[in-house]
Amino acid sequence: MTVQVRLVTQADKSIWNAYINNHPRATPYHYYGWVESVEQAYQHENTSAIALCGDDVVGVFPCILMRRPLLRPAFCSLPYCDLGFLLADDSTTADKLMAFMKQQLLNVTGRTFQLRDYIDEPPPESQMEGQKVRMLLSLPATSEELMSNFKSKLRSQIRKSEKNGLRYEIHKNGNGLDDFYHIFAINMRKLGSPVHSKAWFQHIIENYKENSILSVVYSENVPVGAGITLSTGGVTSIPWASTVAEYNRLAPNMLLYWSLLKEACDNNMQTFDFGRSTFNEGTYRFKAQWGATPQLLNWYDATTQIQQDFSAQDNDERENVPQGKIRPVIEKVWAKLPLHVTTALGPKIRKHISL
Repeated sequence: MTVQVRLVTQADKSIWNAYINNHPRATPYHYYGWVESVEQAYQHENTSAIALCGDDVVGVFPCILMRRPLLRPAFCSLPYCDLGFLLADDSTTADKLMAFMKQQLLNVTGRTFQLRDYIDEPPPESQMEGQKVRMLLSLPATSEELMSNFKSKLRSQIRKSEKNGLRYEIHKNGNGLDDFYHIFAINMRKLGSPVHSKAWFQHIIENYKENSILSVVYSENVPVGAGITLSTGGVTSIPWASTVAEYNRLAPNMLLYWSLLKEACDNNMQTFDFGRSTFNEGTYRFKAQWGATPQLLNWYDATTQIQQDFSAQDNDERENVPQGKIRPVIEKVWAKLPLHVTTALGPKIRKHISL
């Protein structure tokens, strides 16, 4: 039977998600809720494609068309996250999906087509210096086993946060979003980077439903740390996490990550993706202490096959700051603006930054 490739529709949502939940290379960002949230929050066009053989899904290609001021249209698979690429049952279907998407790019006179993939078999660590990686931790059957697997120093750091009076709350229905967004917006302003809109996170939580978890860490009743995880097909990713700098001496980050790792384990996830870092630098070491190991990222332009230049500094949130010679100046100015100004203006700028 012939494989047919076409643009995805809302009616395909359930069969799309069923397919990615069973594909070995899928990530939580392949879940239909991601492209759906991009479209709803920022009005970018969902140009994703689906491959069908009869009634069976044999491939998907999540993709967003970004129309940016003064620039030609661009395709990105996927914006606002580390990963996005086609999934298919075989190379023939993959080729058909790629050819279809390249034609769609030509139809809108687009110039670039960024794919964000990973390399299944990374090179030796000696060849990974300065490279961008995602940090992956294989999870045991229970959170008790996970805790016992940690080194004694790590266990004591987690206990220290609790002895310091910190506690956490897990939310699965959007509660806690105000606390999360307040912390996140403050930190993004401090970094000089435009913040996502609160609506973006609302749509993510609504579209991922039980596959999204929000954890908030409190010192008494003051929110001092928060993070969001997304899960599909046995993989949990943490795209956003922030803490209040003034409370970092109490180790809120340790309790925050433990709470989300525990939740992933207790929900039978097999892998925890700590997200992007520069090999052997900064946040890489923080993630490695939990037992996470690196997997090389491969971002490239599908129209030229030229690999993208990673030049972002190594910091969880700073990874999302746009690069360039003028960036330090912009950062300093932005960091001095009132919070209500950065939360009002930030999303209008952030929607056009694919990082």
